[in-house]
Amino acid sequence: MTTETAPKMHLKILGFLKENIVMCIAFAAAIITSLIVPIDREYIGYFDFKTLTCLFCVLAVVCALRNINFFYVLAREVVCIFKNARMSVLVLVYITFIGSMFIANDMALLTFLPLGYFVLTATNKTEYMSFTFVMQNIAANLGGMLTPFGNPQNLYLYTKFAIPTGEFMQIMFPPFILSVLLITICCIIFVKPDPLFLCYTKTPLDPKRTILYLALFALSIVIVFRVIPYQLGLVIIPAVLLFVDRKALKAVDYPLLLTFVFFFVFAGNMARIPAVNSLFSALLEKSTLLSSILSCQVISNVPSAILLSQFTNDYPNLLVGVNIGGTGTLIASLASLITFREYLKHNPRRAKHYILVFSVFNFSFLAILTAFMYII
Repeated sequence: MTTETAPKMHLKILGFLKENIVMCIAFAAAIITSLIVPIDREYIGYFDFKTLTCLFCVLAVVCALRNINFFYVLAREVVCIFKNARMSVLVLVYITFIGSMFIANDMALLTFLPLGYFVLTATNKTEYMSFTFVMQNIAANLGGMLTPFGNPQNLYLYTKFAIPTGEFMQIMFPPFILSVLLITICCIIFVKPDPLFLCYTKTPLDPKRTILYLALFALSIVIVFRVIPYQLGLVIIPAVLLFVDRKALKAVDYPLLLTFVFFFVFAGNMARIPAVNSLFSALLEKSTLLSSILSCQVISNVPSAILLSQFTNDYPNLLVGVNIGGTGTLIASLASLITFREYLKHNPRRAKHYILVFSVFNFSFLAILTAFMYII
């Protein structure tokens, strides 16, 4: 390595670590707890291989669909129908909301945040940028709660506790409906119905690739719903993409998968420490819902789901808690960090403004949803 390339390599490594800080924390937590609980045969039981496989398959196919601009074209056509700022922002938020139900919250944001930026800048409505990004973020976190594959923590809990699909959706339906209502009210109140004109250049889709990728997506969903063995998807999907779209396999969020792996080790070790086991069991016995919500605010919703699931069988309250707990602090959800990063790309000097707007709306949603779940 030359003296010129060394600084560039260091900057790349530093940039990678900054973008994947949660993975780094998870790795450190796994290493530290491994010093307390030495590696043995029980470690293999920590890993939920079905969750990791399902997550990989969904992410890979979604990346392939993104590479042919499928979601962008679909969203663009919908947005073109509406001719005022309020309805356009509502559509952007709803698209993100619905998208998170099928392609996971982080992928929905990576797909539709750029569309939001494009619409607002093309129509000179940048004053709604922070609000729109915050609402898209809330929509991604709360929209994904209804389906097992909408949020990573859902997929994990759905698999770990073998929750029936009907029961899963029944548990999440009340907070889901309230979230739709709250998001709609916010968009109506805070965005004026100013007229605007949206003009796009047509981007054709490759029909053969579209059909193939949709078929693979359907296969990954079937695997999530336990219709066919997950091992089959792990063979078919990578094999097809290897020949058709290798870029999709490279674009998979591998740091997210590694984050799961490291937290599996951390959570498994924590469960084997008697003092920790007693503490978490006592807290969760008092209120699984509140404990999971508060945990999310500190260590994020995915690690909270993995960790707390080791100490309770009250999966209905745990499931609700780690979903609505994704609102609140900036670190309550990995998706929130993605939104913050995307916003700063376009508005590097408005970080404080964004955090203020983000905090006001997120903590308001968190308070209302928490109170609602205690009432019902």
